Amino acid sequence: MKLPSHFYAIVDPIAGHDPADLAHTMLEAGARILQLRLKNVSSRDFLAAARAISQLCHRRDAIFIVNDRIDIAMLSDADGVHLGQNDLPLDTGRELLGPDKIIGISTSNVHLARAAEAGGADYIGFGPMYSGGLKNTQQGRGLEALAEVRAAVKLPIVAIGGITETTVPEVLRAGADAAAIISDVVKAPDIAAKIKSILAISSS
Repeated sequence: MKLPSHFYAIVDPIAGHDPADLAHTMLEAGARILQLRLKNVSSRDFLAAARAISQLCHRRDAIFIVNDRIDIAMLSDADGVHLGQNDLPLDTGRELLGPDKIIGISTSNVHLARAAEAGGADYIGFGPMYSGGLKNTQQGRGLEALAEVRAAVKLPIVAIGGITETTVPEVLRAGADAAAIISDVVKAPDIAAKIKSILAISSS
């Protein structure tokens, strides 16, 4: 799989935005791969948001990924799912989704990255990169650990965790194919301007 952009957008309503409205803003600003991340919502609301965003993405030829929920991904005709280490296992996800859907796997070290690659993942998420971020991480994995993972696997790597517009260049230099950013984007006063700035930085 080749990621369509160095920016991996995550639709998360932590700042109070409606998920579909947020996705629309991201797509208008140039995002080409979106992941819907909804915590502490009903399955009904998750599915409604996923279906709306799936249609938005497919009209713009953008990739739509659902976080955690294989069932929601299937019911919303998403392009794929992103699974954490405590979600359903990769082989189960592949069995349910089939060979043509995208499956990303969260990893935090070389061992997990290699296991994801051997298991047939299409890309891996790696992190948390830095302290802070949405999960208020106390200590990030850092650029050196990212470089070690880059040397260990051939899969595309999406770095995540505490990344801001300022740190995108160093993350890409260390081996990430894309940077996933939540707080620095969705809490920005002008989300579209923030995304356009990140896209400009990451493509230079």
